[in-house]
Amino acid sequence: MLKIEDLKVALDAEAGLVRAIDGMRLTLQRGQTFALVGESGCGKSMTALALMRLLPDNGRISGGRLMLDEQDLFALPEAQMRAVRGGRIGMIFQEPSTSLNPVMRIGDQIVEAIETHTALRGAAARAKAIEWLDRVGIPEPAKRIDDYPFRMSGGQKQRVMIAMTLAAEPDYLIADEPTTALDVTIQAQILDLLRDLQRERGLGVLLITHDLGVVAGMAHQVALMYAGQIIELASAEAFFAQPKHPYARLLLQALPDAGKRGESLAAIAGTVPPLWMSFEGCRFAPRCDRAWASCHGRRPELHELAKQGQAGVGHQVRCLLYTEPQAAAAAAAAAAAAASAQPLRPAEVSNRPPPEVGAAQALLEVRNLRVEFGTQTSWLGGKAKRFVAVDGVSYRIAPGRTLALVGESGCGKTSSGKAIVQLLRRTATISGEALLDGQDLFKLDGAALLAARRAVQIIFQDPFASLNPRMRVQEVLEEGMLALRPDLDASARRRNMELLLDQVGLRRDALTRWPHEFSGGQRQRLAIARALAVEPRLIVCDEPTSALDVSVQAQILNLLRDLQRERGLSFLFITHNIGVVEYVADEVAVMQAGRIVESGLCEAVLGSPTQAYTRTLLAAVPRVIRSL
Repeated sequence: MLKIEDLKVALDAEAGLVRAIDGMRLTLQRGQTFALVGESGCGKSMTALALMRLLPDNGRISGGRLMLDEQDLFALPEAQMRAVRGGRIGMIFQEPSTSLNPVMRIGDQIVEAIETHTALRGAAARAKAIEWLDRVGIPEPAKRIDDYPFRMSGGQKQRVMIAMTLAAEPDYLIADEPTTALDVTIQAQILDLLRDLQRERGLGVLLITHDLGVVAGMAHQVALMYAGQIIELASAEAFFAQPKHPYARLLLQALPDAGKRGESLAAIAGTVPPLWMSFEGCRFAPRCDRAWASCHGRRPELHELAKQGQAGVGHQVRCLLYTEPQAAAAAAAAAAAAASAQPLRPAEVSNRPPPEVGAAQALLEVRNLRVEFGTQTSWLGGKAKRFVAVDGVSYRIAPGRTLALVGESGCGKTSSGKAIVQLLRRTATISGEALLDGQDLFKLDGAALLAARRAVQIIFQDPFASLNPRMRVQEVLEEGMLALRPDLDASARRRNMELLLDQVGLRRDALTRWPHEFSGGQRQRLAIARALAVEPRLIVCDEPTSALDVSVQAQILNLLRDLQRERGLSFLFITHNIGVVEYVADEVAVMQAGRIVESGLCEAVLGSPTQAYTRTLLAAVPRVIRSL
């Protein structure tokens, strides 16, 4: 077993001492998967870094032990820890773009891990690397092994990261959002691979994810984190059948699907509190719909409920509802009485029907789009190769409508979106037409192109790579307004920035902070705010919610939906999350190998697909069967 005993992690920050992890206790067994879930910023990724002893320079382990075979890993000198890190305990990081060395071929990076932690060398190590690339679904692995990371899509880089970690054959695996950047078919392949390794080698997995569908299909146990603490711990069966903590119930209600189409998701108001605060009561109380006076003054402890499930795993919850049930019932009755005495509120703006759109009207019409990249076989100037990423794609998006572009990683979805926003002019050969209000975007230049950039914006898949690390958040948000909104003065820009932060669920003090001070999900919210800053008419959303946890995803989807209804925004929504597609999309286009193989209304394509490829995609989608 790998045991975490009373783990405490502290970070030194300008605002004060941040208690990122506050007294964690977990046990990870060989052959089982333990899922750690919770909102962005609650401490999940910091837990993973602490276990690997890879904390940032301002971080330290201020208490607790990590026991592996009766040995405290926190007490090991760094030289001995290197043999454990990667060898006994492997880690798949959340952001492959920053985890892979950009100036090393991917094969060299995998071989380095194999030679460091196994007995294989030279040709044998290279053959093993090719085998693992094939196991994680990289096409033509014998050729792609000599590619550099920049030649791969986000999902392919994540698969390389997984191959590099598993090739060292660790006993335990810490997987920090391992399938976030993967489409559903490759995700299913990777999860099947992890299950096979568990059966073959007794691999123990600590799975950190916000995808509750993956958790439902993979985990044996689930720990729900909030603000640096575990607030519910149970078997996966008990957690999904009977969640106890109010936060857990709200998370499950926030999942998007076709049944909630046309209505607002049950988003949780507010954000995770800053962890430099001194907490007097329950940390979730300010956002809880069942809180009462005691919740703001008393600190709840993990309370053991009756044993649940066949394995006898204890169901624990950190909530006064279970230690003071009579007081909780009285408070709930008073709240219900007060609510019934209030007059009914008018319908929210998000419940208004979408604007009527004429059948012949189109904001954007793409005709026979072809995107072709050139690669050089040798630095001496060998024969150039051509790679067709998008091969004759056509689609249309009407004002106030959403087209979802789905398909496997590397099928050309992102290349199609980037071509439309003019980000591939110098790196690819583009042909076809992209008509915005009848004006071909591919023929614009100068002032006309600048005006088009205001009308069409993009939200990138990787927020870490797309935010300038040398610019504060205020500069990031203001940059677009300065270039494309010269009509706004300084005070108007400031008001707009504060409103944008409110809309995407971030505190206004974020304006003075740097991108590296935010979690992955918080950085994605900043990227969304930046795209909205110039009030575009069409937004290309390239996996905009892939880095977000369930509750923040619900906030963002509600936000995008409300903005669409209020402003008539159109979206090209590139995603592999079918649940999100079911909720947001009006039309769906399914891409395979650079071509659209099926398209139509969302209900028709997802409800009665005609193509075998579409049926395969839908069959691979992990689902949560909820009792709520």
